[in-house]
This record gives sequence, structure tokens and C-alpha cells, in this order.
Amino acid sequence: MKNTALTSIHETLGAKLVPFAGYNMPVQYEGINIEHETVRNALGVFDVSHMGEFLISGPKALQLIQKVTSNDAEKLKVGDAQYSCFPNDKGGIVDDLICYRIKEDTYLLVVNASNIEKDWKWISSYNETIGAEMRDLSENYSLLAIQGPKAVEAMQSLTSVDLSEIKFYTFKIADFAGIDHVIISATGYTGSGGFEIYCKNDEVTQIWNKVLEAGADFGIKPIGLAARDTLRLEMGYCLYGNDINDTTSPLEAGLGWITKFTKCFVNDTYLKKQKEEGIKRKLVGFELDERGIPRHDYEIVDADGTKIGIVTSGTMSPSLKKGIGLGYVQKEFSKSGSKIYIQIRKKVVPATVVKLPFYMG
Repeated sequence: MKNTALTSIHETLGAKLVPFAGYNMPVQYEGINIEHETVRNALGVFDVSHMGEFLISGPKALQLIQKVTSNDAEKLKVGDAQYSCFPNDKGGIVDDLICYRIKEDTYLLVVNASNIEKDWKWISSYNETIGAEMRDLSENYSLLAIQGPKAVEAMQSLTSVDLSEIKFYTFKIADFAGIDHVIISATGYTGSGGFEIYCKNDEVTQIWNKVLEAGADFGIKPIGLAARDTLRLEMGYCLYGNDINDTTSPLEAGLGWITKFTKCFVNDTYLKKQKEEGIKRKLVGFELDERGIPRHDYEIVDADGTKIGIVTSGTMSPSLKKGIGLGYVQKEFSKSGSKIYIQIRKKVVPATVVKLPFYMG
């Protein structure tokens, strides 16, 4: 197992560490519900340094990114970020990612920790004929997510830039916590606002300590990956390996909005055909009508007990105090208000398909 630059600090803070994507990662400190509510109501900081970072640069950088990603990176201005995915050649998804335009011909692709090696090989296979410059920075960079409604106010003293002017899915490269040239990005995986901070491994301890210091009066706490998962699920955000994978198309996953047919990309012909013909299954959000907790791989059935789908993510929502989940169902059961049933062990629990996000703030 690899460690992040902050592993010893997490141990000192009493974090429960678990193996995740090849790293020892803090899954929780005080408890999932307490940490979840801290982010929803105040401010939390996550160590997500296990994520992967690829720098794509040179005159062919945009050509490569346009080929391997589904979204239209040509629309990005310097200082913009964009959610996207890598479609595979079988109708599924290699990974989802965020693309940052750092300079005119320089882009940063941030990918999931468990897919770093797979993604690098995938992009490289298309770069053989394109010739962009590629650098894997994953081992050298750390990433902190400072999330919650008090993020702007609490962190403003740490930087000379006006944090309130960094709009959602934009970023600045600026000073932060006494370190120059840090990426301050208004992105995150919680739905409660805040920033993600990209810095070098030898800078992250100073930044972590100053973030906790600056946030002390605002109720900041370190937050683990378990609360990160409940937070993202309440927003209906996809998790790679659960809700999207090598067999789920972006259209089935409700990611048509990041699938732009105004350009040519990997397997666009298949996906265009799928859009024209219509999908047969769809990822939906659902709430349980009775007590219970849906879990990954539980069956979804109709009123007659016939299997119509599968749960991909599920939890007891700390904010809503009810069981919620995501799952793929046959298209005819995907409309908001549709009644479906979740097979929880030997019990069939009724549920209702709802519009996302579950949590409205």
C-alpha cells in the first residue's frame, strides 16, 4: 500500500485507515454522520491525494484530448475546468475525469486513483499517432478538497485572490497558505461548495496545517472517504466502478450532457447511433418508501417480482434520514414517480424513482 504525504498526520488525528485504490486512506475520523453534517453545514477538509494527474501539453494537446474525451475541450478558456469521460471502444466508459486548461496548449487531466495506470495506457495508445507531450504527475502531487458553505469566508485569509470570484468549475493559479503557484479550483464532489487545492507533495503538510488553523473558528474538521461517498450520493454524482464502468454508456448513465457530437471522439459513431435509437436502460435515483438501506448489486424488481435492474450505489442519507440509491432500470421504469422495489436480503422494499439531486441544500 502507498501512503499519501499526510498519512502520518491522519494517524495522529485518530483516523481509521483502510486500503483504497492502492493507498492507505482515511475512511473516517469521528464518524460518517458527524463528518457528513460538518461539510453540509460548515466546513471540512479531505485528503484526496490518491487521485491521478496527467499533464498534456504541446501543439497537439487539444487534438489528443478531443479524441479521447467525450466533452468538447475546445470550449475551455484558460482558467476553466470541465467534467468529461473517456469512452471506450465497446460502448462503455474507461473513466470519468476533470480537464483543466492551464495554458493555451497545456491541460491537466485529473482521473480516478484506481484507474491511473489503465487511463495512462488508454490515452497513450491514441497519442502514438498524435504526438502530444504527456507527463504523469500523480506520484508528485497532492490534492486537498476544502468543502462546505463556509469555505470562501474561512479560507480567504490564506490567499491574495478573491475566492468569491472563482466561479464553479473555474480555477486560479495563485498563492495559498504561504505557497506560490497552487491551483485553487472551485470544484468538488460534495455539492456543498468549496475548493480543491493542487500542490506538490512537499507543500501539502504546510497547506493542511494552515487550512485547519484558518478554519478553526468556522468549525472545520478533517473528513474521511466514507462521508465523501454519502455526500456525493446525495447529489447523484456517479462513482466510477459503481455507477459507471467499462460496460455502461455515458448516455445510459445520464451523462449525455458531457457527450458532444459536434466533434469526433472514440466510439462516437456507436454512441450517436445509441442516442438516435434510444437507450434500453437508464441510471435513476430512487428513495425507499419504507425503512431499509439499499446496497450495491441489490436487485431492482417490479410489482410482480421480475428483475428490472440493479442497484449501483446506496446508503442511508444522513441529510434526508431515509434510504437512497442509484441504479440502472429498464427505460419504462425510469420516469420520476415510477414505483420500483428493492430486494434487500429476503425482503422486497418499495421505492420511488426521483429526480436528482436527492439533496437540494
